[in-house]
Amino acid sequence: MNIDAILVPQGSEYKSVLRGVSRFNGKTPPIFPVPVGVKPLTRYLEKWQKLEFFAHHQQPKVLLMGLCGSLTPRYSVGDVVIYRSCIYGSAEELRDKMCDRAFTKVLYNNLNEKAALVRGFTSDRIIYSASEKRSLGKLYDSEVVDMEGFAALEVLSKGGFSVAMLRVISDDSQQDVPDLNSAISADGSLQSLPLAIGMLRQPIAATRLIRGSLRGLKVLEKVTSYLFAK
Repeated sequence: MNIDAILVPQGSEYKSVLRGVSRFNGKTPPIFPVPVGVKPLTRYLEKWQKLEFFAHHQQPKVLLMGLCGSLTPRYSVGDVVIYRSCIYGSAEELRDKMCDRAFTKVLYNNLNEKAALVRGFTSDRIIYSASEKRSLGKLYDSEVVDMEGFAALEVLSKGGFSVAMLRVISDDSQQDVPDLNSAISADGSLQSLPLAIGMLRQPIAATRLIRGSLRGLKVLEKVTSYLFAK
């Protein structure tokens, strides 16, 4: 399918998408590793969208890929989701942005409707409590949570880009995962020592997160391969 660039959170998610693309021998779009979090990603994209690469593209199509968390029992680890829209902010000042409808429809059709169409919620922090996830899902009428979606839509839509988002669920709304917020630096990168400490403090939750992430990453790799084999 026609995609001009792919954005993926840096680290294991980026590596999974690279592995998925490497299985395909044809021409594929460039893949860019991006920082985690609304503010770091906003700063990154404000510069990124001005790359010479896009000078000759009219309304470039950008696909954001990666993992996400579920906010409802309807979706569990390993499920593939495509965003219709993404929301951000407090209940009093909620902002909602739609993904590009035509691009999203093509993406959905290319996956043979194997992905669910959802509304995403972008958070400034990792939501690690299962009960908070379910509460947020009801409060904001959304099914999944991430830390980048709204920023990508906000910046790139203003820049004249068409944006679609495809993610795989790596943690559900039924069980807690570790609080790893201290491991995310101001520039949107993961710090290994705070990450390890956070995991050691909550070994059961950490094991659950690792298992879910590994499963999610495998699905992310497979869905990437499937997408470009079409």
